[in-house]
Amino acid sequence: MSHRRIPKRKAVLAGAGAVGIAAAAMLLPHANASQSGSGADSRSAPRTMSAASAADLVSQLGPKLGDAYGGAYYDAEKQQVIVNVVGDSNNVIGQVNEAGAVAKEVENSSTELKSAASTLAQKATIPGTAWAVDPRNNQILVTADRTVAGEKWDKLESAVKSLGSGVARIQKSAGEFKPFVSGGDAIFGGGSRCSLGFNVTTQDGQSGFLTAGHCGVAAEQWSAEQNGAPIGTVQAATFPGDGDFALVTYDDPATDAPSEVNVGGGQTVPITQAADAAVGQEVFRMGSTTGLKDGQVTGLNATVNYPEGTVSGLIQTDVCAEPGDSGGSLFTQDGSAIGLTSGGSGDCTAGGETFFQPVTTALAAVGAQIGDGAGQDDGGQDAGNGDAGEGAGADGNGDGAADDGSGQNAG
Repeated sequence: MSHRRIPKRKAVLAGAGAVGIAAAAMLLPHANASQSGSGADSRSAPRTMSAASAADLVSQLGPKLGDAYGGAYYDAEKQQVIVNVVGDSNNVIGQVNEAGAVAKEVENSSTELKSAASTLAQKATIPGTAWAVDPRNNQILVTADRTVAGEKWDKLESAVKSLGSGVARIQKSAGEFKPFVSGGDAIFGGGSRCSLGFNVTTQDGQSGFLTAGHCGVAAEQWSAEQNGAPIGTVQAATFPGDGDFALVTYDDPATDAPSEVNVGGGQTVPITQAADAAVGQEVFRMGSTTGLKDGQVTGLNATVNYPEGTVSGLIQTDVCAEPGDSGGSLFTQDGSAIGLTSGGSGDCTAGGETFFQPVTTALAAVGAQIGDGAGQDDGGQDAGNGDAGEGAGADGNGDGAADDGSGQNAG
């Protein structure tokens, strides 16, 4: 995955694999294609639209519905927005239909699910657990990895039951939640290997890139080669806590830093903007260990309890990843930067859950823009909080995890 080019250096893609090639076949014919549907203004029939348009629609519609709003998600097959509504108010359903979305009656409001998530944070902050709102089922999906057993499992199960019937459910993961090690365009620092996410421009005009926060706290300087000369210096890093992201600025002002993702075979996808994710949205991940992989967003505002600490505000997906994929980029076929690989469980053989840091939130926090910022407005750099951050999703990895060279996370 190439998101920056160092003078006289040619980026090399590693480990694409058969699945990555299949993902590339899906991605490349549409690399610059719009996902927008017909956009027909119809008050009687649902509109077809892109996932990005769906997120915009819900960010405006959700607050208008008040306590009747129960979250929303994107039906990628039909290219429609499904909006959960509590109760059978003709007025509320009419507002949803008039906006071009499909109304679906549910039991739990967005406010109730957010409150339940807060309760979990108080009662079930256990290493090896994660939760995010699942708007398709109008519940909080709680995931426990293989380390959650015995008293830990009993505590988690008790916390979920305390929320009441139909509010949350637990699923087991065969793997173990941890930040992933390695990445797309590999970068090295302090004995750790991570991945470059997206090239950015800072507020004062410097060129830099985003990567995982657990990389930024592992080393201050990063190189393009193992034991090589530093090419960038960490300016800000968050991990654990309210995210997993870091800003690294290039030491050489003349560094060529194109806003693109190298997906292998000499092909690149131009990255033109940052965008919020939507549940149900098709996304692609690039990493140096496993190459190009694809999948869907399954939850937003996810909380993950890593051994190193709790990280909140993440995107949950079913895209596989392995050690060596953290810090790398999550993006869409139309060139929108969506996330930075944080961590998860499983691998690309058995599958599993993978979590990503939203790019919009990272950009807002460090004061930067994708690429040179051309053509982007302030709205494109929204931190993604509140209703806008929920988008059409849940209310609520190159390698990003540090590796000490022995296969153990440096934390």
